[in-house]
Amino acid sequence: MLFKKLKLIKMKFIKKIILIVVTLGLIWSCGGGDGDDPTPTIEENESPNTPTQLYPASNELCIDNTVNFQWSASVDPEGNTISYIVEVSKNNSFSPIIETKTVTSTSTTITLEKGVAYYWRVTAKDSENATSEPSTVNGFYTEGIAVSNYAPFSPELVLPSLGSTIQTTSTTLEWSASDIENNSLTYDVYVGTVNPPTNVVATNQTSNKYTLDPLTASTTYYWKVVVKDNKGGQTIGQVWNFVTD
Repeated sequence: MLFKKLKLIKMKFIKKIILIVVTLGLIWSCGGGDGDDPTPTIEENESPNTPTQLYPASNELCIDNTVNFQWSASVDPEGNTISYIVEVSKNNSFSPIIETKTVTSTSTTITLEKGVAYYWRVTAKDSENATSEPSTVNGFYTEGIAVSNYAPFSPELVLPSLGSTIQTTSTTLEWSASDIENNSLTYDVYVGTVNPPTNVVATNQTSNKYTLDPLTASTTYYWKVVVKDNKGGQTIGQVWNFVTD
């Protein structure tokens, strides 16, 4: 008699298990549809586009040291609120940054020193903290009192790219430079394997290119350019580097 009762309990238990399995299968089938993931998709927030600088333009001579920076409005793909980060430095590497302002308008006023070369850029940021790429870098001068000559702007790197790897036995160093008064420019080129480089490889050259040949393999090279105008003004550029394979 006891055996029959145990057998009956066992059969009822098995039936319950089968019922649970079938029910779960039906739930899975109804919830899954054609195999689509029921988990909602979270779309990634996109950054606003990069603003375009309007004033000061590149190589601008500002008539006042209180400068009204202006740029075009950015567009955010999701329609989020946009703010703008304006950065000003005395060198085009932005190290250090001497002025930073965050505003919601497309202009802001900053008072700077007179008779100094400055560089500025602007970045857009939306309300979800996604940021655009920084704008291009514009260099400008604030007009000083009785200034007879302005030093050239800092040279800008063209080739080889900063930190790039050179796989040949020679390379051409190339840079660009400008002067607010369009004075004629010459260049001193420094190259070395220590930072900063102290070895002068070219003096008073008029070309903005210099070929290094031969190069030593598996070596880090550092180089910089000193830009000089024909009125005694000069600007020392930042140190750039590349690696040989």
